[in-house]
Amino acid sequence: MKVISLYNIKGGVGKTAACVNLAYSCAKSGMKTLLWDLDAQGAASYYFNVKPEVKGGTKKLFKTKSIGDLVQMTDIECLDLLPADFSYRHMDLFLDSEKKPKKRMSEFLSRFADDYDVLFLDCPPSFSLVSENVFNSSDVMLVPLIPTTLSLRTYGQILDYVGEHKKLTLKLMPFFSMVDNRKKLHLETVGDAENRISGILHTGIPYLSIIEYMGLHRAPVGMFAPKSQAAGLFDQLWTEVVLRAKLNSR
Repeated sequence: MKVISLYNIKGGVGKTAACVNLAYSCAKSGMKTLLWDLDAQGAASYYFNVKPEVKGGTKKLFKTKSIGDLVQMTDIECLDLLPADFSYRHMDLFLDSEKKPKKRMSEFLSRFADDYDVLFLDCPPSFSLVSENVFNSSDVMLVPLIPTTLSLRTYGQILDYVGEHKKLTLKLMPFFSMVDNRKKLHLETVGDAENRISGILHTGIPYLSIIEYMGLHRAPVGMFAPKSQAAGLFDQLWTEVVLRAKLNSR
């Protein structure tokens, strides 16, 4: 099982939309897929029309032995959800009370390895003990970047953290998100990306109003607008991730 996190220190960069749509593309390709909505706000859970609640909260979650008691099926074949819970806002405190607090999430995720090909983590926008667990648990970290100075600065902070922790083995894969082709700065930044950002994925996601309709339909774009530009680009982005990360189904 490969663990793919969608993470950025900065919020409002299209992270959850990308996570939901990439998980959909993954499941559509036949891979058994699980998405864990780690954000207490529960946006990914909402998009899948699943109540953002875990019985017993964070503590019960990590202590539960049977993963069948945790996972919710979605309306999409091959795609399951581990929902958000409002108690996740205190997950740092729980992890800090555990043995090996920076590796507790890896131990928990290992329970799903026999049942899924790919596990997506939709991460909250912050840097915390939860984030450190995400770094230690991920095989691939996809980092959505808005093509602006501040967004690129936060990616620099992620690079610094990875550079300081030599034992990390995850692959960083930044990509541009919410690109506004009417803005000169966005166009210039995207145009110069390969010279400035090592390893950036070639497929970017523009700012498209159809993506905002996910909240109305409570579904990935590919389900209600399969022929849209956005659906095609998320599929294209997923194909690029598969090739770069050398992912294979069972």
